[in-house]
Amino acid sequence: MKILGIDYGRKKMGFSIATGKLAEPYQVIRIQKEEEATAKIGEIVKEEGVDEIVVGISEGAMGEETRSFGKRLSGHFGIKVEFWDETLSTQDSQTLSIEAGLSRKKRRDLEDAFAAAVMLQSYLEGRQGV
Repeated sequence: MKILGIDYGRKKMGFSIATGKLAEPYQVIRIQKEEEATAKIGEIVKEEGVDEIVVGISEGAMGEETRSFGKRLSGHFGIKVEFWDETLSTQDSQTLSIEAGLSRKKRRDLEDAFAAAVMLQSYLEGRQGV
């Protein structure tokens, strides 16, 4: 089973992919409109053979906006969309990328993809009761 993790944002989104028990950063895209994000997600779903999508949810109004986006994705692609708490995923991803010795530019460029990977890894571990 292949799972796509999404770190939702209004201007840019981070993606991660998991096949099995390990989530990996995939890509970051910049967007102007939600339709651009939906089209890109459609490309990824098709190219990678994605079976499920996990969208990271934050708190408050942004969390509600993200949940609505995820529900639209489910209707649009007809695949299962799950939601998972992404609290502190950006902080955790920054710490891990610094520890890995990535340059400041690379960290900045891939920050949202790393956050998506941290969130998706948490989902995978939570689902398996690790």
